[in-house]
Amino acid sequence: MRTPLNNKDIAHLNTQIKSGKLLVVPTDTVYGIAADPFSSSAVDKLLTAKGRGRDFPSPVLVSGISQVESLVPEIPPLAKKFMNSFWPGALTIVLIAREDLSLDLGITGGTVAIRQPNQKDLLELMEVTGPLAVTSANLHGCSPAQSATQARDYFGDKVADYVDAGKSPIGKPSTIIKVIGGDYWLLRMGAIGVDELKAVAGKVAND
Repeated sequence: MRTPLNNKDIAHLNTQIKSGKLLVVPTDTVYGIAADPFSSSAVDKLLTAKGRGRDFPSPVLVSGISQVESLVPEIPPLAKKFMNSFWPGALTIVLIAREDLSLDLGITGGTVAIRQPNQKDLLELMEVTGPLAVTSANLHGCSPAQSATQARDYFGDKVADYVDAGKSPIGKPSTIIKVIGGDYWLLRMGAIGVDELKAVAGKVAND
């Protein structure tokens, strides 16, 4: 379906997610394939569709910091600084997950990778669905989809619905960092550069 989404569209997409189906959604970076992060079977469908194993856990997208607070026991001050500086935007932050959380994203080592994307329709959708497990819309080893059409070529009828917002504005994946206490590690270089991270943190990432 084309964006902008109306209330009927959002209700329909929420029903699809809650019934364990997959969606392709636009983000500011690249298109993503989305599932209910609290449904083991839905996440298994997502990983199977991509051709990935559980050793490649899916990140979680959120509509805002309040949803982050439902996923982690605490947000370290450094992580909050990064969120305030780069969210919504192209920075994924890996944090320690709540132990009592029923997330099943794959083999995570007790962490969860979280991002608030800068995409209006997706943010509005997640206000209704809650957090979504969303990973780049591509087959494992292939380039991430930058349009709904490209994503459809990858997944066909493995996905219940495709949300089409035109070409992704950034066109490259997010930068991924891990934050523990007052330290951070750069896990993947993406749309946000080392100098931008250093300017916020006041120091370079740990090796």
